[in-house]
Amino acid sequence: MNNEKEQERKEQTELVLFHLLHLRDIETFREEFLNLHSYDQAQFYEELNEEERLILYSFLSPEEMASIFESIEVSEEEYKELLGEMMPDFAANMLADMYADDAVDVLNELDKEQVASYLTIMNDEAADEIKELLHYEESTAGSIMTTEYVAIYANETVSSAMRILKEKAPVAETIYYVFVIDDEKRLVGVISLRDLIVAEDDTLIREVMSERVVSVSVAEDQEKVARTMRDYDFLALPVVDFQNHLLGIITVDDVMDVIDEEASDDYSKLAGISDVDDTIRTPFSAAKKRLPWLVILLFLGMLTANLIGQFEETLDKVAILAVFIPLIGGMAGNTGTQALAVAVRGIATGEADKESKWKLIVREGLTGVITGGSCGILVVFVVYIWQHSFVLGLLVGASIFATLIAATIAGALVPIIMHKFKIDPAVASGPFITTVNDIISVLIYFGLATTFMSYLT
Repeated sequence: MNNEKEQERKEQTELVLFHLLHLRDIETFREEFLNLHSYDQAQFYEELNEEERLILYSFLSPEEMASIFESIEVSEEEYKELLGEMMPDFAANMLADMYADDAVDVLNELDKEQVASYLTIMNDEAADEIKELLHYEESTAGSIMTTEYVAIYANETVSSAMRILKEKAPVAETIYYVFVIDDEKRLVGVISLRDLIVAEDDTLIREVMSERVVSVSVAEDQEKVARTMRDYDFLALPVVDFQNHLLGIITVDDVMDVIDEEASDDYSKLAGISDVDDTIRTPFSAAKKRLPWLVILLFLGMLTANLIGQFEETLDKVAILAVFIPLIGGMAGNTGTQALAVAVRGIATGEADKESKWKLIVREGLTGVITGGSCGILVVFVVYIWQHSFVLGLLVGASIFATLIAATIAGALVPIIMHKFKIDPAVASGPFITTVNDIISVLIYFGLATTFMSYLT
């Protein structure tokens, strides 16, 4: 009930804002709009058409637009379109007022010429800060960190540190952790805001700080960074270079974006497409993204068909064998995909480390033995009752037993091998494993049928 009331209130607020926007009542609109949470502001902004957005730009300052742009989730093309609507000075100032890491995320979606143009227009301090982050490789800790943090020296007093904190807090992305550096700006400790508040004013920071600081390298993969923050339940994580100089911090909101991005990326690959977010694409661009995988799978499917053709003589003698091809192929594909999902998740979460990868394969193999044996025995009796042939039932049951074992091991082994060769294991997608297991199932099924042909005829 509360959710319904909240949704109704939100819809009414949006209607009022639309009305005020069209009336061009700037004062009342600003009063209502700026009282909203930045997420709700962003949601309202995304619903506007170009004409309405142009009015909004005239109502808000670049700084106010910055908080909206930090919360929107749009495609690369839409970023270009939205920034293109704004006056260049307005857009550049808005980017300068955003947190540096968020501004970098937006600029990474633009052409190099556009990036250079905005950096030239904005103030030098913001431009230098953004340039510093732009040169880090994408999907690394450096590319998602922010340089807007609070750092204090170990030999300062608590009262001095509190003064610095008050000065820097308005522009810092988070102040819950204050990082401590030495005279050469190397990371030596961390102190929480709570500990800073309760400490005596004349106490030296080095006496109350924690020296056990967990940090990540600037070149660390963002997925590993996300796992570190998850494991330690941090709100912020310091980023250092190879000499342990503090370069920036990664905040929990950035890690949530990374987790969402990595999950979408893995889901896309498991589905056999390059980008799961196809709802915003045209049919042509969506087809262009999906065709490469489909073409590969088409040729693999032709290989399967060719293999079946090799056993044409067997099919001519015992035509009933063709009835069970979809059953065995489907069981193999489903089982392989299940094992694949377990293996990819284990690799993605770090659970499948070097010591446990073989355990994972053995476990999945034993799972295949149990499931294959159960399904195989069941099929023997079903086929016997249906076709009145115990030998045929035994053949189909044995094929399912062997196929499920092979498919389960393949589903677990393929992503592990890919990971070993530095290939994203998620590209061992469901469609890919399904097609590979079709080939395995055909070879097993018809191989057994050909071997025991005399018993079938």
